[in-house]
Amino acid sequence: MSLMQQLRDESDFDQLPHNIPISATIADIEEKKGFIDYYRFVIEVKTKGGSKYLIYRRYREFFNLHQILEFKYSPEDPDKPGPNTCILPSLPGKVFIGNKREIAESRIPELNMYMKGLLGQPIWFLLDEALRMFFYQTDLDSEQQPRALRRLRPPTRKVKTVKPKMDLFSSPRAEVMFDFRGNGKAELNLKRGEVIFLLQRVNADWLEGTLNNQTGIFPQSFVKIIKPLPESDSEGEGGGPAYSCLRCLLLTPSGVQTRDVCVQEDLTIQPTYKDLMSRMRNVFKEDDIALNYRDPEGDLIRILDDEDVQLMIKEGRGQQGKIKRPVNQFPWELYVTLVSDLSVYSSEA
Repeated sequence: MSLMQQLRDESDFDQLPHNIPISATIADIEEKKGFIDYYRFVIEVKTKGGSKYLIYRRYREFFNLHQILEFKYSPEDPDKPGPNTCILPSLPGKVFIGNKREIAESRIPELNMYMKGLLGQPIWFLLDEALRMFFYQTDLDSEQQPRALRRLRPPTRKVKTVKPKMDLFSSPRAEVMFDFRGNGKAELNLKRGEVIFLLQRVNADWLEGTLNNQTGIFPQSFVKIIKPLPESDSEGEGGGPAYSCLRCLLLTPSGVQTRDVCVQEDLTIQPTYKDLMSRMRNVFKEDDIALNYRDPEGDLIRILDDEDVQLMIKEGRGQQGKIKRPVNQFPWELYVTLVSDLSVYSSEA
């Protein structure tokens, strides 16, 4: 039985390869000049395995992909879809007259919704060859030099500034790989080849550093880390971590591994069970794991679905006043157990 047929039968997200794209967001548009001037979309793709990369696509590539998928999967009668069909999201139509930049900018929200709709189709659909090739990072994509990536900037510019260490040879630092033009006083201007000294992490994608007697933030994708920020010292003023972190504990018969995992801020709103499972597999390099949390009575409770995640977050917030945590640490902790050892830690055992 083929993997696609197996997925059609079981619809099991865990069976998907780690390099399958699961989300995509347009980071910017870029103009390409030549015999014909046109704009292309810079897209950040995230895979099931947790990796991220940039691809560059024109609208006509979206259009060609949509035609292929429509031919293969659109049902003849939308009201009666078959087992090998699905309802595709709507692609914004072609525009033949107007300012090219304005047209490209106006398409960004619609194309983001289109990609979200495609990658939200049934699990077996994500294995389609045309879909995978569209989101695959080609050699040409990897050779491109990213520019502003305007839409990936942190949601806030209010970054606490910490003083750099005086011992420059032992300080965390990075080499600039691509030129970057900051947008406003809070962001640094970078030139390829410069060395920037790292101060703290802003979020999963942005760092704060000092360069040429100036301090500001910049995207991590534009630099190559020479010496990383130490996990225990990546703190801002006040002693708390300078970024949002989730405390994760891997419980094994031989002991406990504790990790403070840097996460995106929106994880505090409502992460899904699958998001948490994928992230923990990547963090601890273990596939056969189970997720758990401690309830107010101290018992270890297994998490099985999104409703359990909601309950964990609700109970964690209820204990905020009882348990002292760093300012930017989440009000709940995640306990990770190996499935083979689950009975050792289960409160029902």
